[in-house]
Amino acid sequence: MEHIYDVVIVGGGPGGYTAALYGARAGLDTMVLEKLAAGGQMALTHQIDNYPGFEEGIDGFSLGDKMKQGAERFGAKSTYTEVLSLELSGDVKKIVTADGDFYAKAVVIATGANPRELGVERENELLGRGIHYCASCDGMFYRGKTVVVVGGGNTAAADALLLSRVAKKVILVHRRDSLRATKIYHEPLMNAENVELRWNSVITELLSDDTFRGIRLKNVATGEESTVDCDGVFVSIGRKPATELVAGQLELDKVGYIVADESTRTNIPGVFAVGDVRTKAVRQVVTAVADGACAIGAAEEYLAEK
Repeated sequence: MEHIYDVVIVGGGPGGYTAALYGARAGLDTMVLEKLAAGGQMALTHQIDNYPGFEEGIDGFSLGDKMKQGAERFGAKSTYTEVLSLELSGDVKKIVTADGDFYAKAVVIATGANPRELGVERENELLGRGIHYCASCDGMFYRGKTVVVVGGGNTAAADALLLSRVAKKVILVHRRDSLRATKIYHEPLMNAENVELRWNSVITELLSDDTFRGIRLKNVATGEESTVDCDGVFVSIGRKPATELVAGQLELDKVGYIVADESTRTNIPGVFAVGDVRTKAVRQVVTAVADGACAIGAAEEYLAEK
C-alpha cells in the first residue's frame, strides 16, 4: 500500500518550512517537496535585515537552510523533486512528482510568486549585484546612492517613496506617460525633491563592468536613447503567482493568487495556501512564516474532524 502522509507541503520556502516545523512538532507525519533549494525565492536574497532574531542580518540561503534543519530536527522529511500535478479532491490527496507519487490527508501549497522580469540581457547575471526585485529587502544597501525604479503601479510608486528616504536620488522609469498607481501616491511622488520621473521610457540595456554603473533608456514615443548613471535598479512591474499546479481546482483571484484568508484555508477541504501564493496585503518572509504556523493549526482541526 502507498504511504499516506498527514501533511505534504509543496514548496520549501519560509512558509513551507514553518508549516513543516509546526506539523512535525505536533506529531504529524510531514513531507516537504521542494524543486530547488530550501528557502525558495528567499534563498536568492543576498542579505535579509528585516527578519527578527538576526541583529546583523542573514543571507537568504543560510536562513532557508536553518529553517529546513529546524523542521527536520522534529522529524519533518524533505524531498527535492519537481511536482508535476496535483489531485486535491477527496480525503486522500495525490501529488505527482518527477520521482514518483506522494499521498497525503492534507496539503499545504507554498509555491510562492516570482517577480516579473524586465527581459533585458544579463538581468539574471546581475541579480543581487545591481538588479533587485524587493525594495524593502535590499533598499538599505543604497543609502546615499542613485537608484532606478521600474514600473508605474502601486508597488513601483511605494518602492520609489520608500527608496527616496534612503537613496540620494530615485529615478522612476515608466513606459507610459502617466502612473497607473492610485492617486494617493501621486502627490507624495511629485513633492519628493529627490524623485525624478522618466515617462514613456523602457530599459534596453544594463551597463556594468566590475560594478553596476547604469542603464540605457529608450523613449518609446520618440525613439530617442539615453544613458542613465545609477548604482542599482529595482524592478517593480508585478509578480506572477506560481499557481499553475492548482488552476482549475483552487479558487484564484483576478490576478491569479489563491483565495485564502488568514486561516490559510482554500475552497477545497484539507488544502491550505501559505506565503506569497495566497491573497494577502503584505508579502514578506515574516508574513509567510506566520502563514505556515496558521496552516498547521487549521490542518490539525481538519484532521481531527476526520
